[in-house]
Amino acid sequence: MSKPIVADVIIIGSGPVGLVLAMDMAMRGVDVVVLETRTVGEAPSPKCNHVSARTMEFLRRLGAAERIRKVGLPTDYPQDVVFCTSLTGYELGRVDIPSADKRGVEIDGPDGWWPTAEPPHRANQLFVESILMEQAIRMKNVRVFNRTSYVKHTQDHRGVRVEAEDLITGKTLEFSGSYMVGCDGGRSPVRKSIGSKFFGTDVVQRVQSTQIMAPGLRELASVDPAWMYISANPRRFGTVVSIDGADRWLIHNYLYREKDFDEVDREWAIRTIIGLDDDFKFEIISNEDWIGRRLVADSFRDRRVFICGDASHLWIPMAGYGMNAGIADATNLSWMLSAVIAGWGDPDMLDAYELERQPITEQVSKYAMDIATRSFDQRGHLPEAIEQPGPEGDAVRKEIGQSLYDVNVNQFCCGGLNFGYFYDNSPILAYDGEEPPAYTMYDFVQSTVPGCRAPHVWMPEGDPLYDRLGMGYSIVRTDRDADVASLLAAAEARGMPIRLVDLDKATAADAYTKPLTIVRPDLHVFWRGETVPAKPEELVDLMCGKSRIKQKNIA
Repeated sequence: MSKPIVADVIIIGSGPVGLVLAMDMAMRGVDVVVLETRTVGEAPSPKCNHVSARTMEFLRRLGAAERIRKVGLPTDYPQDVVFCTSLTGYELGRVDIPSADKRGVEIDGPDGWWPTAEPPHRANQLFVESILMEQAIRMKNVRVFNRTSYVKHTQDHRGVRVEAEDLITGKTLEFSGSYMVGCDGGRSPVRKSIGSKFFGTDVVQRVQSTQIMAPGLRELASVDPAWMYISANPRRFGTVVSIDGADRWLIHNYLYREKDFDEVDREWAIRTIIGLDDDFKFEIISNEDWIGRRLVADSFRDRRVFICGDASHLWIPMAGYGMNAGIADATNLSWMLSAVIAGWGDPDMLDAYELERQPITEQVSKYAMDIATRSFDQRGHLPEAIEQPGPEGDAVRKEIGQSLYDVNVNQFCCGGLNFGYFYDNSPILAYDGEEPPAYTMYDFVQSTVPGCRAPHVWMPEGDPLYDRLGMGYSIVRTDRDADVASLLAAAEARGMPIRLVDLDKATAADAYTKPLTIVRPDLHVFWRGETVPAKPEELVDLMCGKSRIKQKNIA
């Protein structure tokens, strides 16, 4: 066997989660290798059609947000969600979501109020993953090994050794690193290798997904253009997603009474969902049958080996929180691993990953489950009159359209899921006794309670505060008389990266309520106070994960 290929971190899987993890660590100076079974440039399944606002905030910090906004739907294409009997049938209702070029102009819609510089973007994973890969392979600290399959690993107190197979030559390759992260999907061999097991609901729904090319479909539709069409008629219930705003579409056929995929004729279902007769021709690009689940891993870690994304949680893709939740995992784990590798973070810091992320994924999966259950109840009770012309049909369509809107608007305009979640049981947060604000899938309130997402504010120069924050810790100061020299000195003595950002009180408004707020590298609030503690080194110990000192002892 040849000499092992050495890196700081070995990532298994180059989907969006693995790539964001690799890019974020590389920006922090960590040497990363990524193992991927697919060939260079091989397209993924067109699964995720939505890049959440929270994900876009992180991609902005990686320098990828602007490029991603240029792919997917055209900038003037409506991003609405429409409820209809079919694309060629009746419109039942609509969630108004502005096109990309109207963002910031049309602010009265259900997600126009969000406090962020990076609103959500409708772009399929086909495009997003390609951009992330192009950027990742240009980074000096990232090496991607395509057609390379993880086989097994061993670990000890010094690091991890990975055995892999070169799928082209059949030869065995060996990799050596300080840590390994499995971003290798729902069937994750890494999860199985560390003895982690899924718990939850194994089968929520069965779905036939088909990607098609259908020139002329947009012109044929009687329903005005939209990003997603939720088609509800007595025969089928499904969704049609515009991938490129033109001829490329993704259709999801949700099995209801059927127990097996073979019980439903795929082409018949597509024509019924869209509303096409047998004369309209389309080309099937790809098919995928899949099962929606609500599963969360019982462990996200075994010593030096971690799991992220679908490897650690699976749920039906309500609210678009498959890929996006996985990227939130990656941005949480990345800075901690990077800190430990750099030497200023204590290994105990890594305990926070599971303690922070597992409760959030469990919670999000239940939100998604609730919407799915309510949607199932609707699809089983669609009367024939929904497709009948005249007053009786109009009345039925109005009632069902409102019901579909009420059930679904929160998942497509989910401000709470983007910005409201908080970490309430972490060893690297300095809690001060105040409870974080409650949130729903839709609503949230910005807060500097430790564990919450750091509030977004616009700076007087027109840029967001987030652009001023460093890749390490940041001190946001709203009172320039507050002396932070001792805290900066204590951080420097530990070798911990930290940046001071002054924020005028007028700019801070009600968002930053204390003169001093410390923001973690993942943009969650770590600590806040009136003055620097008398023993700033104790606060820095906690920031480094080196001490389990409680906030009440830091004064």
